[in-house]
Amino acid sequence: GQLCLHAAMTGLRLAAPLLVLREGHSAVAVGGLLALFAAAPIALALPAGRMADRHGYHRPVRWAVALVFAGALLAALSTLLSAAARYALLCGAALLSGGGANLGLIAIQRSAGRLVSDPTGLKRVFSWLGLAPAFSNVVGPVIAGLVIDAAGFGAAFAVLALLPLATVVWARRVARETPPPTERVRGSRASWALMTAPPMRRLLLVNWLLSSSWDVHSFVVPVLGHERGLSASAIGLILGSFAMSVAGVRLVIPWLAHRLREGPVLAGAMLLTATVFGVYPLVHGAPAMGACAVVLGLALGTVQPMIMSTLHQITPEARHGEAIALRSMTINLSSALMPLGFGVAGATLGAA
Repeated sequence: GQLCLHAAMTGLRLAAPLLVLREGHSAVAVGGLLALFAAAPIALALPAGRMADRHGYHRPVRWAVALVFAGALLAALSTLLSAAARYALLCGAALLSGGGANLGLIAIQRSAGRLVSDPTGLKRVFSWLGLAPAFSNVVGPVIAGLVIDAAGFGAAFAVLALLPLATVVWARRVARETPPPTERVRGSRASWALMTAPPMRRLLLVNWLLSSSWDVHSFVVPVLGHERGLSASAIGLILGSFAMSVAGVRLVIPWLAHRLREGPVLAGAMLLTATVFGVYPLVHGAPAMGACAVVLGLALGTVQPMIMSTLHQITPEARHGEAIALRSMTINLSSALMPLGFGVAGATLGAA
C-alpha cells in the first residue's frame, strides 16, 4: 500500500518539473515547484498524526489516497490548459500529492508499529517497511518516464493516478483497529511537551543529524563529481550504489534484529558516517567514491528502523501517530532548509 501511494508522488515529482522545463520556465520556478512537495508534509504532519491516533489506519489512508489521486488528476488537467494556468495547477498537484503521501506514510508507520510489541519485532517490521520508499523512488519515476516518452505528459499523469487506487485494494486487507479510549490532551502545548520530553528530544536530534547527513551526500556528490570531471552516468552510479546499499542493509536487518540494539547501532552509524565524510574529499576516482557511497549507505540504511523502533518504545501508545508526525516534520524541514546551508558553505569553503 505504501509503495503504490509513494510511487505516485515520486512519479509526479519527476514529471511535473519536466513539463515545467519544457514550457520554458526558469530553474527558480522548478525549485519552487519541488519545494511544494515538501511544504505540505511540514504543515499537515501533526494533524495527520492526530488523525491516525484517533481513527487508526483506514480513514487516514483513504484521505491520503484521495489527496494523491486528486493531485494526479489536477496535473493531468493542467496539460489541457494554458502555460500560466498549467503551472498553477501543477503547484496545486504538488501540494496535494506531497501532503497525501505523507499522511499515508504516518498512518502506515503507526499501524506497522502496532503489529508487534517487542523491540526485535519493531526493528524487523520497520526494516521491511523501509524498503517501500526505496522501491517507490524507482517505480514511480520509471513509470512516469516510460509513459511520457510513449504517450505524453497527460497520459503519464493519468497512469500515475491509478497507483493510489491500488493502495485502496491493499488497504482493504489490513485488519481494522478499534482505538482504545484514551484521555485526549491535544493542541500545540501537548505537542510541544511531547517534543521536548528528554528521550524524544534526544531521538529527534539524532534523527536530524543523520537525515542531514543523507542530504549532505545527495548535495555534495554531484558537486564533487563535477569538480573532478566525472560523467553524469558515473555520478548517477555513485548515487545508485548508495541507494542499493541502503536497500541491502534493510533486507539484512530482519535476520539480525535479535542481535541488534538501537543505541549501539545508531552510535555506530554516526561514527561510520563521520569517517566516510572525512575520507570522501581525499578520494578522486568514481570507483573509490562509489565504495564510500556503499559504506555510507550501510551506515545510514540502519537508521530508520532503529529510530522508529525507539520512538515506539519511548512514546505513549495513544500518541504514536503524533510522535511519528513530529519526526516527519523535522525530516521535511531539514530537507527543505539544510541544502541552502550546504550551498552557502560549499560556495564559501568548497565542497570538500
